[in-house]
Amino acid sequence: MINSSCDKINMTLNRMSFMQKIKITFIMTLVSMLLSSAVLAGGNSTARSVAMGGAYTALAKGSDAGKYNPANLGLSDYRRTGLEIVGVGADISNNAFSLGDYNYYSGALLTNEDKEYILSKIPSDGLKLDIDAEVTALSLSTGSYAFNITGVGIADVNMSRDIFELILNGNAFADTISVDGSYSDLVSYATVGLSYGMPVYSSGTRQLAVGATFKYIRGIAIEKVIEMEGMAATYATGFTGEGHLVAQTATGGKGLALDLGAVLKLNDTYTIGACLKNFLSHITWNNETEEHGFNFSFDTMTVDNMEDDYIVSDDYSVPIDDFSSDLPSTLTVGFAKTSGKLLWAVDWQQGFHRNTGVSSKPLIATGAQYPIISLIPLRAGFTTGGDRNTTFSFGSGFNLSPVYLDYAFVTGSPFSGYSSKGLNFAVSLGIHF
Repeated sequence: MINSSCDKINMTLNRMSFMQKIKITFIMTLVSMLLSSAVLAGGNSTARSVAMGGAYTALAKGSDAGKYNPANLGLSDYRRTGLEIVGVGADISNNAFSLGDYNYYSGALLTNEDKEYILSKIPSDGLKLDIDAEVTALSLSTGSYAFNITGVGIADVNMSRDIFELILNGNAFADTISVDGSYSDLVSYATVGLSYGMPVYSSGTRQLAVGATFKYIRGIAIEKVIEMEGMAATYATGFTGEGHLVAQTATGGKGLALDLGAVLKLNDTYTIGACLKNFLSHITWNNETEEHGFNFSFDTMTVDNMEDDYIVSDDYSVPIDDFSSDLPSTLTVGFAKTSGKLLWAVDWQQGFHRNTGVSSKPLIATGAQYPIISLIPLRAGFTTGGDRNTTFSFGSGFNLSPVYLDYAFVTGSPFSGYSSKGLNFAVSLGIHF
């Protein structure tokens, strides 16, 4: 009888502490994934860049320069008249489980050893899901100008390790379950960007240029958890717990952003460039702005009172005033070999603070391109740092002048797709005149 009652208490506590406190996080995760898929939003939509690990700051030409470094449009060799008809890129990743893990454990009856292994894969600060996608609806360039229309969707979700320990092992005596450290942020928007590059110095083969991209932003949706705390604990006398969650949402907004760039062509072989993305940015969210909250608490739940109304909880959704957000600012510096059959590049990226889709930790990207024949280039890259997984990337394409088709994919190790902790791909189709 006592065991049965304890089991019932445990089941009730598990159901309450997990389902009520965390259900909003799961909903946000699903919405983030669906929204990103629907918008096809930052992997990146330029397949050449994705295949080279993102090391493209000193290599991007034509319409690509508007996305990576507008200053490149000021270099005579980087100007290109062309039209990118469509570019699609998506990066859905996590910090714990690979495709091989998923295939092995999906649908399996888990042993204690399996559970220990799964928990050991989750970092102490939680399971992090990143969704970063982009679609280029139209991109064209001529001379020193480039014009881009893109749709972007970014989501960052982090779930406390305690949640998964509860799912796998249930509650234990003298155990504390906490959701502290969990968060969920997503934003989706479209941009119309106009880029211009201008030469400022020239001496022989050496050229210096600066450039800027001005972007009009149309906000599509935002969800941001601004407060999230919660815990439940087991004691000899019973169970206690409390928690709350506050999130802001909106379904429309508008704003502006500015990118700044500089590039120095050292000679016919080497180029160094830098781009400050979103040097200035501001989005005002003014459509269906709401605040959503959930609070709960209970004190000393026991076998004797478990049938009573011992849980005090409330939730609300209320309209709020317009609010604002900004796009994450990043500085990227790149060095590249730009002539000959073998091209290579190295980029260093630094975010200024943690924001949706960006880490304050530096990221290093390297990439190379070599044509086995003039129509089919081979590309490969390596990326490490930031708050993302270390990855290898590969890609190729067909340059059937004037039409080109490029594609890329990313893995966790050089030759195994099963090592990838997510899905990352890009495809680009366009015309060079």
